[in-house]
Amino acid sequence: MKRKILASTCLILSMVFGTLFCFNNFASAEETSEIEDIVKAATSISISPVNKILKLEGDSVYEDTFKVTNNGDEKMEFEVYASPYSYTFSESSNEYQLGFNRENSYTQIVRWITFKDKNGNYTENPKFTAQPGETVSVTYRISTPSSVPAGGQYAVLFAHTLSADTSSSGLKTEASPGLVVYGRGEGETISTAEISNLNISKTIGVDNDKKTIINGTAKVKNTGNVDFMARGKLVVTGLFGIVHYETPDNTNMVSIIPETELTVSEQWKETPYFGLFHVSWTVYAADNSETISGIILLLPAPILILMILLLTILTIWIIIKVRKRKERRSRFTV
Repeated sequence: MKRKILASTCLILSMVFGTLFCFNNFASAEETSEIEDIVKAATSISISPVNKILKLEGDSVYEDTFKVTNNGDEKMEFEVYASPYSYTFSESSNEYQLGFNRENSYTQIVRWITFKDKNGNYTENPKFTAQPGETVSVTYRISTPSSVPAGGQYAVLFAHTLSADTSSSGLKTEASPGLVVYGRGEGETISTAEISNLNISKTIGVDNDKKTIINGTAKVKNTGNVDFMARGKLVVTGLFGIVHYETPDNTNMVSIIPETELTVSEQWKETPYFGLFHVSWTVYAADNSETISGIILLLPAPILILMILLLTILTIWIIIKVRKRKERRSRFTV
């Protein structure tokens, strides 16, 4: 269980960066140099490729390889194994979180995967050794049963470093990059999606100038039996129709597997300090798309405060003028 919890954090980073540096506890600022030494020495490990898409047929054998590289300065021992690739719903955060211990009808492929060990035998959890700078090729085999469920099958092939050494600060030098396998089973493929909670908002950025950021968010639920890619498109135009921002076509999409609901989001960070804009937010997923639009006013807080102050002064001045006029009229009538 501990190994899988560590892997859940590392896999996300591995798919983005390829090379991981993961630890089982946090370090203070004073330990930074020691951490860097530990990372360089033992936990620099990468895996390639980071994903694989394949067609699964009944009563067949699929065989392929992936490469594990020791980017550190010392000899490294690691093990390989397969885990379910799924999401579990967290009540505390009210969202789905990536996990590797939940088996369902879409993770049966884990039972069909074995790895070739150093002796040429296929096992579920072989161990390997890699010298500094060495790349080890690992062969895995998927042996399907006579009947393969329709739709998607998902697993992660992990390369988990083994280390009995613990530093003086209590840091264990372990990492687990993973290769995600996206299988497509025989039978009818159903690709359907539900899109909900579309929202356009603005938040204050965390950079030095504290500029306002325009956000588009939505929830996308996979109601089919195969994974699909979902993406959002944010379009910001001025009052005269000039396009100030449009989500690039090469923006990364979100992969959503069956029985999962994830958030799709997009931001326009390079906003001006003030302006009035029309914002359109569209989300595309499987066979569905939804669009909302709205007007966003960007106005820095100091200017807003100044406008409120001026408006208050103007209101008070008008009230005083009205009262004086009434007083003059009352004297004239008397």
